[in-house]
Amino acid sequence: MKISTEDGHNLVSSALQKIGYTPESTKIIADHLIDSELRGYGVAGLARALSIADRLAGKPPAQTTKTTRSAPATAQIDGQDTLGYLVAYEATQVAIAKAKSNGVSAVGASGTWYTGMLSYYAEMAAKEDLVAIIASNCTAWVAPEGGYRPIFGTNPWCVGFPTGDGQPPVIYDIGTSKILHADVLLANRLGRELPPDSVFDKDGNDTVSPQDALSGALKVWGGHRGSGLAITVQLLGVMAGSAAFPPDLAGFGYMIVMVDPAQFRPIEEFKAEVDAFSKAMREGPALDKGKKLRMPFERSFGIREEGRNRGEFEVEDGVVERLKKLIDG
Repeated sequence: MKISTEDGHNLVSSALQKIGYTPESTKIIADHLIDSELRGYGVAGLARALSIADRLAGKPPAQTTKTTRSAPATAQIDGQDTLGYLVAYEATQVAIAKAKSNGVSAVGASGTWYTGMLSYYAEMAAKEDLVAIIASNCTAWVAPEGGYRPIFGTNPWCVGFPTGDGQPPVIYDIGTSKILHADVLLANRLGRELPPDSVFDKDGNDTVSPQDALSGALKVWGGHRGSGLAITVQLLGVMAGSAAFPPDLAGFGYMIVMVDPAQFRPIEEFKAEVDAFSKAMREGPALDKGKKLRMPFERSFGIREEGRNRGEFEVEDGVVERLKKLIDG
């Protein structure tokens, strides 16, 4: 169904407060979920509030963190089992402040779960004219290339660059599995099959059943290259403070490194070069004559702008119904 952005925000905010989040925490989480919806990633949008509720199972949510180490350019944050949308947001703010003061920063966070879209945090950095490199590990749901037992998480990797002239930031944000764990949960919730060639059952057979996938493994993206990248993300999360194998939906690691390009050349000059590269990319000849080349993040940025102008987005009927039931329950 179509739902107005305002109604969607109110709906998910009411659900989050019903779960037990404070108005301050709710705003941070809801803004992220609505941003996901507006950019066309519904699986990480309103539906995520249902997964948060499932994970908490009626228990009051943790909402406090502890800084365990701090230096001029670095910090480590213990999320104390607080939702990743809140922990990663805090870690990103700390990284921005330290990078603007020192030219570089590196902040690790652990003891968290569900960090959301890393591009959300990279965009926060780009608005401050900073380059961000982000990695986030999680529960072992994904099999390495050549195997079928889960050994690492869906493990997103993200790099973001600021731009000038009103252009969208350049942000490369990828998951290292063929589909997300959230895709499996949503398909299971709505009684749908998964895309072919995306998951294994527990015996290593291909399946389209979300139930079988939950006891099996997701397939890695990109063959041995994607498998290698996923391994590095897993270990960067370990450096941030996680265990090598975080437990189910707990103990994730989030690592963010920021660099101020102005430490190396005038910032406007740097952004002009990024813009020149982006322009050349967009104007390059495409093999498909009906399409144009584009920079990473450009498509979802445009979809979000269109959604904001329309003031609405599409969401699964079943997700809205379950959120209303959660609120009324």
